Amino acid sequence: MSETMTRPQPRTLVLNPADNVAVALANLDVGSDTPQGVRIVRRVPKGHKFARRAIAAGEAVVKFGQIIGFASEAIVPGDWVHEHNCGMGGADGSLTHDYAFSEGAIAPQMIPVAQRATFEGYRRANGKVGTRNYIGILTSVNCSATVAKFVAEAINRSGILEQYPEIDGVVPFVHGTGCGMESRGEGFDILKRTQWGYTSNPNLGAALLVGLGCEVFQIGRMKEMYGIAESETFQTMTIQERGGTRKMIDWGVEKVKEMLPIAAAARRETFDASHLTLALQCGGSDGYSGITANPALGYAADILVRNGGTAILSETPEIYGAEHLLTRRAVSREVGEKLISRIHWWEDYTRRNHGEMNNNPSPGNKLGGLTTILEKSLGAAAKGGTTPLTAVYEYAEPVTEKGFVFMDTPGFDPVSATGQVAGGANLLAFTTGRGSAYGCKPVPSMKLATNSDMYARMTEDMDINCGDIVEGVSIEDKGQEIFDLLLKIASGQHTKSEDLGYGDNEFVPWQVGATM
Repeated sequence: MSETMTRPQPRTLVLNPADNVAVALANLDVGSDTPQGVRIVRRVPKGHKFARRAIAAGEAVVKFGQIIGFASEAIVPGDWVHEHNCGMGGADGSLTHDYAFSEGAIAPQMIPVAQRATFEGYRRANGKVGTRNYIGILTSVNCSATVAKFVAEAINRSGILEQYPEIDGVVPFVHGTGCGMESRGEGFDILKRTQWGYTSNPNLGAALLVGLGCEVFQIGRMKEMYGIAESETFQTMTIQERGGTRKMIDWGVEKVKEMLPIAAAARRETFDASHLTLALQCGGSDGYSGITANPALGYAADILVRNGGTAILSETPEIYGAEHLLTRRAVSREVGEKLISRIHWWEDYTRRNHGEMNNNPSPGNKLGGLTTILEKSLGAAAKGGTTPLTAVYEYAEPVTEKGFVFMDTPGFDPVSATGQVAGGANLLAFTTGRGSAYGCKPVPSMKLATNSDMYARMTEDMDINCGDIVEGVSIEDKGQEIFDLLLKIASGQHTKSEDLGYGDNEFVPWQVGATM
């Protein structure tokens, strides 16, 4: 290994005896010998793979004990394995899995109620518990986005929030759709669920929903569908009904001022961790993701589930190729088959849009050592831990089951997290190897660095360094560290992204269907 480091020297890691590749956890120069007795024949960058043994052209390339691709040419021991010699296609261009529905579902050892971990949260009238106390201003259509922003800016500039320390802020959740769309079908249903999901998220103490008036997404229709009644903490209005922009802004400001003392009356109380719903996210993944931060977060998710809480895995294109590991954990065949039906939907969706599932790894992912979507997915799925899969939800559906669940979302982080928050998540954990800059309102987002180099460069953005796992820290110890910090964040401790002010622009509902 060519690099001199002041911290303990990383190991060159082999994850599974069946693997025919290993991960270079430091730069490997030509002629160096690894602890596995392999001489490097082509320089291998950090986080990338090298062959442990000869791999014939067309033979499966195996990592994590699973197929991540096939050799496109003969690969000699010690050679760098990446896009130039490894691709998705097998001998017949396809890869099939045995879903083995429910065969690996093992009930977790639940922690008795009296012994569960606790946090300090906000009790809501519907029985949910919030970890933050925001006032949200949502929009039915992009045409009312400017008004929503002006209302929030007027409140935030006025200084009135200094009188209400229990309020975390007034946030406009604006988006780019709501009209030029079908008034029924997938796209409309997704927007409807997302809007109501945010309005009812436990991290909002009160909310306004503002519209233009003539848009396809009618506020009155949504209220009727969900049986929503306006109250002291939920009000709606349209610009056209109110009489124009200035009158609408004045109305919005007055309504927020009326809501402030009501929302601020909430006080943190002690609750057990069963009231936590954790959104699991990863972005800017690299070769370290699947061996450090993701499995450590998975261990923390297991702890949460054993405490009666809920962990939501998402990003369907980024579990593609690893879905067979989740179907084995499904509590029933029905749950497993629902996951596979969403996989098939994505295969058809990408085909109709002239894409393919292997388009997912970004240039940054590949620079970080990930070669195919199969490899990326195996690492991403590790965030879900080991407990049974209790339910599968469509985008922004209310999450009602406890335990480990899956929500169908795109892999694009803001869109995916928006669905999870709409589903009821009150906490979010985000792993990153390249250094994704992300934050979320109204849900605090904890950032986990997969490698120590990136953590050192971006310490102001990262809450925990998981890179020290390759230096000897155990997955179990790191997972417990993550869980302990999650409890503190749930109780009010700020994340780095909150201190930086992230979250105003990360509300991005998934747009499906034609814009007309």
